Amino acid sequence: MHKLCTWAATLTLAGCSFAPVYQRPELPVPAQWPSYAKVGAGDTVPHESPSVTVVQPMSWRSFFTDPRLQRLIEAALDHNRDMRIAIARVEEAQALYGITHADRLPTVNLGAAQSAARTPAQLSPTLQAQTNRRYDVNLGMTAFELDFWGRVKNLDAAARANYLATAQARETFRLSLIADVANAYYSLQEFDERRLLAQATLDSRADSRRLIGKRRDVGLAGDLDFLAADAAYESARAELANLERNQRLASNTLALFVGTVTQDLPPSRQLIDQGELPALPVSVPSEVLLRRPDVRSAEQRLLAANANIGAARAAFFPRIGLSLAFGTASRTLSGLFDAGTGAWSFAPSLVQPLFDSGRTQANVSLTEARKVIAVAEYEKTIQQAFREVADALAARDQLSEQLSALNATEKSQTERLKLVDARYRAGVSSYLELLDAQRDAFTAQQNVIQVRSAMLTAAAQLYKALGGDAPADEIGSGKNS
Repeated sequence: MHKLCTWAATLTLAGCSFAPVYQRPELPVPAQWPSYAKVGAGDTVPHESPSVTVVQPMSWRSFFTDPRLQRLIEAALDHNRDMRIAIARVEEAQALYGITHADRLPTVNLGAAQSAARTPAQLSPTLQAQTNRRYDVNLGMTAFELDFWGRVKNLDAAARANYLATAQARETFRLSLIADVANAYYSLQEFDERRLLAQATLDSRADSRRLIGKRRDVGLAGDLDFLAADAAYESARAELANLERNQRLASNTLALFVGTVTQDLPPSRQLIDQGELPALPVSVPSEVLLRRPDVRSAEQRLLAANANIGAARAAFFPRIGLSLAFGTASRTLSGLFDAGTGAWSFAPSLVQPLFDSGRTQANVSLTEARKVIAVAEYEKTIQQAFREVADALAARDQLSEQLSALNATEKSQTERLKLVDARYRAGVSSYLELLDAQRDAFTAQQNVIQVRSAMLTAAAQLYKALGGDAPADEIGSGKNS
């Protein structure tokens, strides 16, 4: 019996496979990231940027250094409900893989049974009623498939690839959640700072309206100046209400991502105090994109589709099964383990498909079509990843230049406001000129805050697009193991 089990296991492990040889598809994207070079007055043309040597990935704690933001990300990773679902999906896929993997090895059961039968006298050869009893104890293996054609092996490989794809999908969501919390946090900070600026502007315009009202009462100002001051005040009040609404919406969004009530948080930093987030090195697309968890997940689904083809093709060949058991049997329970009570059974089986109305061939065609879909989805994921990185790189470069220009604009508008205010107090400029300068200065300040927030958001998106802290050594080798 030991030799028989060894022989069966050897044949199973040595079984062939009808799965196609897996080859990772070529990347359907350019070999370099797109960049832009100035060729004239404001004109740009695309060109290929040189590659930069890639370094070890940066953890999110090292990238997002704001203590309050770090606490919020920690809470989100622990309490976000979608994150819990993603973790449970991985556990589900792992369990399914374990179930499928168990079919590659025989299932051995220990069984004990007792049977009793009474034969009436008229049916008994001795014309006397008889009661027959039997006791059995055995160790057995039931319907174990000898995997000559790799059907079970390929099903196991497909289940493993699906499990790994689900695990990478969880990492994809984790990375997205980190970026979403950071983006919501920066958005909340933006609206809060813009609200404070609008509140200060509203207070200033309320004072101006009150002062001009007094000047009108004594004949030093006309109705036109008062109406302009009143309109400016109401406009600032409407803008403040709008920013307060957006601030509450941003707060609700952040609370949804975090998934719990956070207390005793460190004080928040202003956007200008966030500084520039650490620069992320960018390598050639093949090194960056293949590190992203969503790309690895798509490749694992492709591997699963490739293995399923092998399992479907193996269905054309005979399926060989073994059932065997050995143990002891006796008429009496007390004599169950006496000498000479040994018993065994051996029942091999072979099933060869002959006619199934094309079901097996249709199943092969189905798996091949699903592989074509998986290849297209993998390539689409690569293209989407390339676009996300390219967009984030473009945003990082252009927003930096835009912020520099807006800072200069704000400085100029602030100086202009001071000069116009002095001229107005000296009676040289009209109130309408002062009001125009106030509006331009307010707009410039708001724009600076918006672009500063956009820069931080773009940096968070670039961190996500480059794969975050996904280690490079986890890049799949492309082998269906």
